[in-house]
Order: sequence, then structure tokens, then C-alpha cells
Amino acid sequence: MPEKLGERPYICEMCTKCFARNDTLEKHLRTHTSEKPYVCEVCERAFAQIGHLRSHLSLHTGEKSFFCEICEKSFSRIDTLKKHTRIHTAEKPFICEVCKKCFTRSSDLKSHLRIHTGEKPYACEVCEKCFAHAGNLKTHMKIHTGEKSHVCDKCSKGYAHLSRLIIHLRTHTEEKPFVCDVCKKSFSRMSGLKTHMATHTSEKPHVCEVCTKSFAHTNYLKKHLRIHTAQKPYVCELCEKDFAHCDYLKSHMLTHMEDKPYVCEVCLKGFSQTSHLKSHMRIHTGEKPFVCEVCNKGFNHISHIRTHMRIHTGEKPYVCEVCEKGFSQIAHLKSHMTIHT
Repeated sequence: MPEKLGERPYICEMCTKCFARNDTLEKHLRTHTSEKPYVCEVCERAFAQIGHLRSHLSLHTGEKSFFCEICEKSFSRIDTLKKHTRIHTAEKPFICEVCKKCFTRSSDLKSHLRIHTGEKPYACEVCEKCFAHAGNLKTHMKIHTGEKSHVCDKCSKGYAHLSRLIIHLRTHTEEKPFVCDVCKKSFSRMSGLKTHMATHTSEKPHVCEVCTKSFAHTNYLKKHLRIHTAQKPYVCELCEKDFAHCDYLKSHMLTHMEDKPYVCEVCLKGFSQTSHLKSHMRIHTGEKPFVCEVCNKGFNHISHIRTHMRIHTGEKPYVCEVCEKGFSQIAHLKSHMTIHT
């Protein structure tokens, strides 16, 4: 006799889920045992359900009997067609219970849920770092293999990630898509815009423990600390001269280039950068555009006025690591260090 409507007498001993029919329970049990009794005769792939095997066989026959009525694209499986039609209908039946975001596919919902659960099931076999998505793991693996499949067509420089190549290309195109809403200044990277925005808020949470000077961004503090430590991590490979900042090294590298197209009309000295020529011209013109607001003394270069201002402020950022004596100029600290050596 058929079961009464709603009656489910067959219970799974593993998870206590109930079923109306015994054969349905048997199919369900395969989710716990991982049994796959239905095997494809062509490729020997196994399936838990006969229906799954039938759908799979269409991959070998090439048969695509399910057609989209809107765009006439054909599919080998009815469920694949149903997923496809959501592109046209914009239907998103899979809803996240946490944030109510909707998705067209159940697999997309599963991936999304890892944002809330923090689950990272894809682990790197080399360094054991874990990822929420298989695609992220594949991208990460290029760090270990050294693969750089994304190559710049301008300078042939290679990158492991497409996003890095896109950022690099802006050095050639000079594109700056990230624009400040306050002053309209533009940046090639989002990180540059975020750092810049701190200049409008006046917030400077990063404080130097040596002189208590504060900075809007942690990178600025790191650069500043080299004043106190006299650290110069950027070294020229040609002459071994070292620099505190990467930009200084880049400017210096141009001095090794034979090409010095910017020539002084007075003494014919050549320069690799137009800014260097402009600074040099002040020797001949006597121009001193940088004026001290305290004593009105003028200077050729902005670096000179910065050094001079320490006379008025009493700032001594260069500190001896041996006796902790402070100096206003790095040259004075170097001279002092000979006392200890």
C-alpha cells in the first residue's frame, strides 16, 4: 500500500534525515559512504546516481538536445540550460541567510558563504597558506613556481598576476584612474589615493617614538625613521652608493646613463633630468627661492632650508646609537661616530 501523505518511515542512521521510500534512502546513503556504483564505459568515471551518469554520457556523444529559447544556445544537460536561462531572466534564487545577497548559482553562494565563515579549504602544499577559492590558490602557486605569464608588450617585463600587469601598464600610459573627491588629484593606484586622503582629514595616527613627529601613513613613518637610524637600504649596483629612499636611488641611477640631454647654456654641464638642470641654474642666477619664515634667509634648494630650520626648532633627528647624543645633520653624526671607533 502507498504511504500516507507526508509519512517518511525510512530514517538515515547517519544524519537522521527521513524519506518516504527505501530506494530514496539507499541513494541518500551514498552521500555518506561515497559509493559510486554507476561507471562510464568510455572514461571510467564513476557516479552515485544513474541520472548523473546519463547526463555525463552526453559529453562523449556531443549531443546537445536542450536549447535556450531566447538565444538558441544548446546544452547537453537540462540543469545547465536552467542555469543559463538565469542570464536572461536575471533570476537569483540562491540567497545568503547572513547578508541576504543573491546569486544565480548555488556554487557561487557556497563560495560567498566563506566570507562569513572564514573557511579556507584550499591549502598550498608548499607553504601551507590557505585560501577561500581554488582560483586564488592557483594564482598563489605562481610565487613558488616563478611563473610570470602576464608580460608587458611595451617593455617585456613579466608578472605572476594580471592585476600587477594592469598597474604596471599605467607607468607607460600615465593613466591615473583613482581621483580624490576633495581636490581632484589623481593616482595610478587605489593605495595611493587612500594614503592621500589622510592629508584632508589631518589625522596622523602614526607617531615616531624618537622625536614624536606624527604621520598620516605607516609608510611615511618608516621612511622618516631612517633619519634617526641613518639606514640606507637602497644600494646602487654600479657604484655601491646607498640611499634612504627608493626614489633617490632611481634619480641617482640616471647619473650613470651616458645620455644627458639637458645641458646648461652657461657652463655646458649636462644633466639626465630637467629638474636637476633647473636646480643647477640657480648657481649661475643666484636665485634663492626657498626663504626661511623665521629669519628670511634664502636657499637654493629645499633640502638646505629643511636643514637650516633645525637651527630654529632645535630638532636633532640624527641620534648616536652608542651615547644617544643628537645632531641636526647627518654629516655631524658621522663625524661624531669616529669618537667611538
